[in-house]
Amino acid sequence: MKKTVVLYPGLGAGHLMPMIELAKVFVQHGVAVTVALVKPPLDLEALDFSAVIARAASSNPSISFHVLPPATTSDSGSGDGRRRKYYVLEMVDCLKAMNAPLRDFLRSLPAVDALVIDMFCPDALDVAAELRLPVYYSYASCAGDLAVFLHLGFNQDTYAASIDAGGDATLSFPGAPPFKASDLPGVVDSDPEAAMAILQTLHRMAASDGIVVNTFVELETRAVRALRDGLCVPGRATPPVYCIGPLVSGSGGGGEMEHECLRWLDTQPDSSVVFLCFGSLGTFSERQLKEVAVGLERSEQRFLWVVRTPRTVDDELAVGAGKALSEPDLGALLPDGFLERTNGRGLVVKCWAPQVDVLRHRAAGAFVTHCGWNSTLEGITAGLPLLCWPMYAEQKMNKVFIVQEMKLGVEMRGYDGEVVAAGEVETKVKWVMESEGGRALRERAAAAKDAAAKAMIREGGSSHADFIRFLQGLDNISSRS
Repeated sequence: MKKTVVLYPGLGAGHLMPMIELAKVFVQHGVAVTVALVKPPLDLEALDFSAVIARAASSNPSISFHVLPPATTSDSGSGDGRRRKYYVLEMVDCLKAMNAPLRDFLRSLPAVDALVIDMFCPDALDVAAELRLPVYYSYASCAGDLAVFLHLGFNQDTYAASIDAGGDATLSFPGAPPFKASDLPGVVDSDPEAAMAILQTLHRMAASDGIVVNTFVELETRAVRALRDGLCVPGRATPPVYCIGPLVSGSGGGGEMEHECLRWLDTQPDSSVVFLCFGSLGTFSERQLKEVAVGLERSEQRFLWVVRTPRTVDDELAVGAGKALSEPDLGALLPDGFLERTNGRGLVVKCWAPQVDVLRHRAAGAFVTHCGWNSTLEGITAGLPLLCWPMYAEQKMNKVFIVQEMKLGVEMRGYDGEVVAAGEVETKVKWVMESEGGRALRERAAAAKDAAAKAMIREGGSSHADFIRFLQGLDNISSRS
């Protein structure tokens, strides 16, 4: 009989899109998939929820989408100022309040073989236990982050003094290179009470039947080995870890009309353009935008740069919710004459570009990125070297793995200070495009692209084999129940 799984993502497109890519893999293996969705509260909704779901459903007719009815009661505690400050905490509270609608929906289905939940849906474990359903986590960031968070969640006292010291205090975790305390997400090293709540959320992953990670073994050998050898969860068994990536979307999805930047890229030489884009939530101050512009102009390199309006509210909730911003006034934000002087050699686009299509274009030569994991995988699968400019959440941790462990990128120095100077932008952009060190980095990036493609091959690829192993594990659990 055909198996059925229900996927339960967190709030926002950054959590939905990786789940949709995972759903496609299930469908390819003959598994029926329903995605159970929670409509974000108005204060957490960054995009038109109905429009996002309509587009997802029309693009994926083999996947069922079901929006859960709103909870009738809420114990979210959203009035707590600390929880209001941190988007992650408020999202967890919102999802916890949806346990009853989720339970009712799962009971209404003719059959469910497993529930696959987002990393920020820990309370859904209780629903799965009540219904005697196998429950798996989908971890949308890298295996290295997972190793660190699991270990930290079970050893908070061991690291407390170093984290409190902050700054350059060195932390050592199984499966990871040395970290500075300041490389951890800001909430972990700045607010102990909020950090405790987040770590408790993450370490509940150890109570699941398994964790699927959007990565591939060849990219993160040391971290995957540490997870599978049980080094990250002391004193108890670690759930099976399945590396089933890289799962990236096939297109930027800009609609029927080709974006202007792709037509511009068609006129550029192969591997000649540096692409700068910082995720759907990344914005800079006017001062920083001017420094980037000066650095790009002095570098004399070709560039494609996505610019957004600077934020006026710089707290974690605003970053997490991703409130819509007005279109940037490039003439006011960038240095006088910059657009004219770089015309032809560079292109600045407002707000958005079809990132996947740009990265895969023959003219793309390097990627200046905020190190979000989706963007990182998109750069790796396109075979581009990464210039790392982390901004929030776990991105500084990702930077450590990209630079020190994967050796697929270099750091833009100064990102954790007031401003990355124009000289740093100029130097790093020229280095990656012109130097021997940059050439070696590009060669490693090309090799990583090949390894990523081989991992997904139906016969013999490591990620394909891991997904088969996941399905077999699900069969074994089902046969025992």
